[in-house]
Formats: sequence, C-alpha cells, structure tokens
Amino acid sequence: MFTYLVTGGAGFIGSTLVRKLLAGGNNIVILDALRYSGRRENIAQVETLPHFHFVVGNICDSALVQNLLENYLPDAIINLAAETHVDRSIDSPDIFTSTNVIGVQTLLNVSLNYWSNLSGEKKEQFRFLQVSTDEVYGSIETFEANEETAFRPNSPYSASKASADMLVRAYNQTYGLPTLVTHGSNTYGPRQFPEKFIPLLILRALSGFSLPIYGTGENEREWIHVDDHVKGIIAVLASGIVGQSYNLGSTNKLQNLEVAKFLSVRMDTILPSDTNGKIEDLIEFVSDRPGHDFRYAMDSSKARNQLNWEPEVNFEDGLASTIDWYISNDQWWKPITRENYDLARLGIRET
Repeated sequence: MFTYLVTGGAGFIGSTLVRKLLAGGNNIVILDALRYSGRRENIAQVETLPHFHFVVGNICDSALVQNLLENYLPDAIINLAAETHVDRSIDSPDIFTSTNVIGVQTLLNVSLNYWSNLSGEKKEQFRFLQVSTDEVYGSIETFEANEETAFRPNSPYSASKASADMLVRAYNQTYGLPTLVTHGSNTYGPRQFPEKFIPLLILRALSGFSLPIYGTGENEREWIHVDDHVKGIIAVLASGIVGQSYNLGSTNKLQNLEVAKFLSVRMDTILPSDTNGKIEDLIEFVSDRPGHDFRYAMDSSKARNQLNWEPEVNFEDGLASTIDWYISNDQWWKPITRENYDLARLGIRET
C-alpha cells in the first residue's frame, strides 16, 4: 500500500484520480480548499473508506502542508490544486497567481524539506507530480507540441501553469527533488464543473437555451476522457523518469463547433422532441474572448512509448456517456449552479 497526498483531490480530475487510486488499495489523503470547483460531493462515495482522509485547506498554507506530511508520511504528492478556468483568469488574474504559482512554490518548499529528511527506500521512491495543461504551449499552428516545445502561454491561467512547471523543473535541477510533470489535453467526463465547455452545452441544451460558441467555432482542441487522463497520470507516477514531463493527449482533435454538433445529435436522440426544432439549431456564435488560442495539439508518443499508456475512450462514446451522466445526475449539478451562479446568466433552468 502506498500513501498519496492529492492536492485538489475534490475537483473534477482529482476526484477521479482519488477513486482510481483507492480502488488500487492505496492510502489517500486529500487536501482541498473547497473553492467553487472543489466539491465534497465528488468524493462522497469514498469518504467513509478506512484508507481515505480528507483535509480542508489551502496549498499556500505551509504549516498545514508540513503537518500533513509529518502525520501521513506520503510516498508521493500529486498536485492538482489549481484555478483552471481561462475566462475567470481574465477577470481575476491575481487568484491564479496566488494558487497556481505561490501555492506550488509552497508545496515545493515543504516537499523538499520533507524529502531531504527521508532515508532509504522511502526517500528513493518519493515523487512530486505536478499536473499541468497543454495550454502552456500556447496556440499551435500546424504541428504537434512535444515535451521539448517552448512554452508560449497566452492567458493568465496558462501563464500561471507555465510558471509553476518552471518552478517544478527548477527544484529538480537545483535541489534534486524527484519531480514529474504531466501536460493533459482538454479533459471531459462526469463531475466536470458546469461552467466548462461540454457540461455547459449539455445543461443549456437541457433547458432549451442557446449553445454559445466563441468566434466562428473553428478553434480546435484535443479532447481526452477523464478516465484516460487519470490512467496517464498514474502511469507517469509509476514509471516516469524523474525530472521529465509527459504529454497526455488523445489525438481526438475537434473544432468547438464539431463538438457542439456531436453533442446536439446525441441529445436529439434521447430528449423528447418539441416545436423548437433540433438542438443543433440552438448553436449561437458569440464574441470571441481575449487572447483565445486557436489550436491545441500535442505529440503524446513519449508517454505511449515509454509508459505503455494508451487512451482507450473513443470521443463519441465518451461524450455520449458524459451526456447520459449529467442527465441522470441533476441532484449533483443543480445545487452547484444555484450556489455559484445567477441561473439566468448561466442559462440553466432550475426546474
């Protein structure tokens, strides 16, 4: 049994990772500030398990982090604690710097002190894994970014994640801290916060509202199902080479408009028809956001070749199961939307 400290473990990707690690017989400690997107509901099914421990707190709190390391003696720290929504970073960049940069440096400082005082096999096995994003590479015109591609972040969010990645690298190169970094592509699946692209479209379609698409809808993203993303993180943790980074992409590259159309077709088959026509007719093009990256694309062959990792979920199948989950779990998303939004602004009906 290994012990993992998972920061941000009550979030979308973090909670999926926690459930997977618990299923593998591991001891899990979550540290999560439970801000808007970290939800206790995400880990409700596992909260009573004997090898699960949940602590509410911020990664910027060095005394708290140190206390957790001393009490639980983790074999690895997996950092998923982050502010992640680009639109929010444009409106409020300061919190992104605080959590995504200062918070990561705090984790690194405390982790370095903890690791330095370990000995033997415990010290040799310890890892600090930073979960990052493909957005650090910026907008990719024609090629696929590999792990050697220079960072060119274009939003406060991606700039904060790139800064954190550089700090992680520096702590490995300067102090020898055994670090790993993953760059995941756009992730989708159950329990994703409702403001994100795919769940927002699903919930607006359920309410008969327009499906807003930035610009012309030609912006391209590489979509990976959360289960595949999490399996990649675990593969990197288990077999990744210390000091290196790994791209975790799916090759499912789709324009935003294509995603909206896939979603519309699926929802037309499962929702009762009405006089408003097809859901695709609800697609509406809205003003583009500032600094909107046109295309993300990654070369993930390093993870595939070195770690024997391969995404398994076909996008259309994964999208269909995601739609089905949101339709069947309104008790999960309705309280979230009531708590965090003016429902009319988000475009989701309460009933």
